[in-house]
Amino acid sequence: MSEQLTPQGHNFDKIISIIEDTRSRALRAVNAELIRMYWDVGEYLSDLCANATFGDKVIDEVASYIAQSGVKVKGFNRRGLYRMKQFYETYRDDEFVTPLVTQINWTNHLQIMSSAKSMEERHFYLQLCAKEHYSKRELERQIDSAYYERCMLSAQKPVPEMAPQNVRGSILDTYVLEFLDLPEQYSERNFKKAIIENLKQFILEFGRDFSFVGEEYRVQVGNTDFYIDLLFYNRALSCLVAIELKIGKFKPEHIGQINFYLEALDRDVKKPNENPSVGLILCASKDDAVVEYALSRTMSPTLVADYTLYLPDKKVLQDKLRELAEVVLDTKNQDDLE
Repeated sequence: MSEQLTPQGHNFDKIISIIEDTRSRALRAVNAELIRMYWDVGEYLSDLCANATFGDKVIDEVASYIAQSGVKVKGFNRRGLYRMKQFYETYRDDEFVTPLVTQINWTNHLQIMSSAKSMEERHFYLQLCAKEHYSKRELERQIDSAYYERCMLSAQKPVPEMAPQNVRGSILDTYVLEFLDLPEQYSERNFKKAIIENLKQFILEFGRDFSFVGEEYRVQVGNTDFYIDLLFYNRALSCLVAIELKIGKFKPEHIGQINFYLEALDRDVKKPNENPSVGLILCASKDDAVVEYALSRTMSPTLVADYTLYLPDKKVLQDKLRELAEVVLDTKNQDDLE
């Protein structure tokens, strides 16, 4: 928020900050109490159903009793009560979830329970929601774009030796940019313009640790000006991230260009307390073998990612993830036998 001075020259922004911070804490406290209530009701219903002659049918009686009691509260019909029971039974033996449960709103809990296919996937989205404070729509978008599968597959891809160890937690191997709504034929200029016009969604896809610094960011070397397509700062990596956009297939010569930009950033822009800058070449497609060869001898912390303008087929990514897990398991079993 920019400072606003009264006619007398006073700045009262501090009081607005106090109000907003207090309101935010109050909303979080209310949400935490609601989640605890749903958990306690779910525990009660789970025990009741376990001991009831007709099992889950007793929930109908509970819903009817609540409706007739005169208590004015929403969400305590049969469907809502069953979800509370499911919520408790899903996480009751899961110690990983305990510190996260009350940090996430009920709507997002329901979305994760209905969409996640495994305990690992549930853990992933719970952590992500707690960190990024997703709205209902933002969480739906991440699940629809197979964010979990893409992150897991990215984690298996090698990174350059000079790149930060945690870089795969911040930079993926594949990005989904369906929100750009680009035509079939578009230029790099159109591509960049669409990203800037949809910067909020772009940062949602890349992660909120990314802060936008500028487009066509100028660096001067000697008497010549050069322009970086997009420049971000990543809080998790504590470094500048230069992104070069390519609407075609990755080519090895792209590495030289971005290495030059990273050298200019580190010499003339990077602050002493920041880590060396990281480069990302974002291209329409890539051959992983070509990427590996191109990066094998470079000392630069540069990664290559591809993008798609359409929501991916989640089943295809799930199958790839399953195949990868089987390969890892087979390798481990062979190592154990040896």
